[in-house]
Amino acid sequence: MPEQPQSMNDSAATSHQASPSEPLRVAVVGATGNAGTALLRALAEAPEIGPVLGIARRMPDVTAEPYASCEWAAIDIGAASTEAAAMAELETAFAGVDTVVHLAWLIQPVAERELLRRVNVEGTRRVLLAAASAGVNHVVVGSSVGVYAADPSRALRDEHWEVGGIESSQYSVDKAAQEEVLNAFEAEFPDITVTRIRPALTFQAAAASSIQRYFLGSAVPVQALGRAQPPALPVPKGLRGVQAVHADDAASAYVAAIVRRAPGAFNVCADDVLGAQQLADIIDHGRFFELPTPVVRGFVVAAHRAGIVSVDAGWFDLALGAPHMDNTRAKRELDWQPKHSAADALRELLQGMIEGEGAASLPLRPRDVDDARLASIDGRTGDGADAAHAAGDAHAAGDSAPNAEAPAEDPGATQQEWPRDAAEGLDWELFGLYLSDHLTGATAGSERMERMSAAYVDTPVYAALSELAEELRLERAFLIHLIDDLEVRRRFYRQAASWVGERVGRLKLNGRTFTRSPLSLLLELELLRSAVIGKLGLWQVLSEHAADLELDPAVFDELGERALAQAEVLSEAHAFARSRAFREDRELFGVADEPQPGQPGAGQSEPGQSEPGDPGPGQTERAPEPTTGPTVVGHDHDDELADEWGKESFPGSDPPSNY
Repeated sequence: MPEQPQSMNDSAATSHQASPSEPLRVAVVGATGNAGTALLRALAEAPEIGPVLGIARRMPDVTAEPYASCEWAAIDIGAASTEAAAMAELETAFAGVDTVVHLAWLIQPVAERELLRRVNVEGTRRVLLAAASAGVNHVVVGSSVGVYAADPSRALRDEHWEVGGIESSQYSVDKAAQEEVLNAFEAEFPDITVTRIRPALTFQAAAASSIQRYFLGSAVPVQALGRAQPPALPVPKGLRGVQAVHADDAASAYVAAIVRRAPGAFNVCADDVLGAQQLADIIDHGRFFELPTPVVRGFVVAAHRAGIVSVDAGWFDLALGAPHMDNTRAKRELDWQPKHSAADALRELLQGMIEGEGAASLPLRPRDVDDARLASIDGRTGDGADAAHAAGDAHAAGDSAPNAEAPAEDPGATQQEWPRDAAEGLDWELFGLYLSDHLTGATAGSERMERMSAAYVDTPVYAALSELAEELRLERAFLIHLIDDLEVRRRFYRQAASWVGERVGRLKLNGRTFTRSPLSLLLELELLRSAVIGKLGLWQVLSEHAADLELDPAVFDELGERALAQAEVLSEAHAFARSRAFREDRELFGVADEPQPGQPGAGQSEPGQSEPGDPGPGQTERAPEPTTGPTVVGHDHDDELADEWGKESFPGSDPPSNY
């Protein structure tokens, strides 16, 4: 256990309170999610705010706004880190900070109750204590309407309404437990200002794909609303109304709380309450019909168990039981006013779902990879351009290729054609078969990597595997576009067979019937590492023939370098897995174990890091040495997007979170 932070009464000299003329230094924990992304936009526009540090377990695209406006640190606050490791990294990150905003929250996987509690409740405690140790004198914590006890009335309740949550909702129970942590922290450190923001449902277009993916699931056909509307909207009979707030309005409340250093709790919601009629007006033709509440709840239970919807019945109970909040205190003491109605926020969310909108972070990634970004090392950016055109055009670094579906902005630019006689002597049938075979492998590899990134959320290698899964997904989409633009046959039946085969391969037990096997991670990493090295050959072949195909060989050289980097990521994860897979005295899942003095591997690595673990006895290869502090990412990255990244994507399986 780390030493408890000293009371602020004894550490006032270490306080980093900014003077009125100095901009405030802010750290945002959980800066890549719905609330965090909106807050980064608001902080960048606030003249009172100076340097901002974003903290997340998985890094966003730091070349894209709003993530480019701040520095970054990769820290695991509780999923697979020990208390000592998380506290040390957080304390280092908080040095010199005036205000810490804590937004990190894990919502899925709902079945992993202990994991959610460890991240959400224990993670909050770690953030608070690290802030106190670093001399931070103001913390702002994202709470929720879910912290309140149930209320059957339609009256507006202020911040004095009873807290305690709704028992059947684990989200609500954990939010109540988080505020108990805040109560204990305030009692121990009375000189630290603690602000609690309690928002309603928070909507924005950038979170649309994330909310659909993580709360509704891919089986719910929200996209169909863009083509047709249901004849009537079914609603539970007990629905009293829904409150919401636009993410930008919530962010402005956070900024006001930071600048004013206002203590206490603040309800943050739009002024209107969406009843059944208002919901029907927005979602369909304005008609609705009521169903008995037990019937609707039973459907939610069955749909969750069947995998149709992602959330359980606790969210249904929370929606029906949560009180209606009164936002008067936020208006009065923060000088805050919502600029969007709840109806407008919901309309924006639904339109965003129809269009598959997102942002350049893994939690908020868009539904379609056409709208996603992948870093490349030469500074090019892509925004949906035709892949072949982007690869063949030797545009200057930093220029964006024109959209293939719209006229080019440059009158002199023309869409490149692909006549078969552009590459004389090339066996197009054989070449097409080669590309199709690699697409088959990319389909299986992307699927496997997606599943792995979700299955090992409670391991130190999760962040690296999740980021790699997104790269493989985008590279597969790039390959699809390239095949289509070169007008070679894609051979869909092969990709379908690989998709089915990958799922059949999941049925292997690896020595365990009902629990995860450490052997699975080891074998899957070995398989994927071989596949990534095999993909290197594809990029080398395309680079070799790029001139004949009128493509830019530098694109494929860069992708080849990326393949080597991906193999290294998998090798580091393999080092962690092989040091634990066959040992009974080391944990592979859950909180990373700390080797005790005298035990194998003691002193070789810092527990809780994303780096691989120590080699076991008899192994001569050592994992890379961990860093002594959080991984900080600056603005001077030359990692930007390579080219366009296709129209097809897989349903996301990574945990929905701001973390």
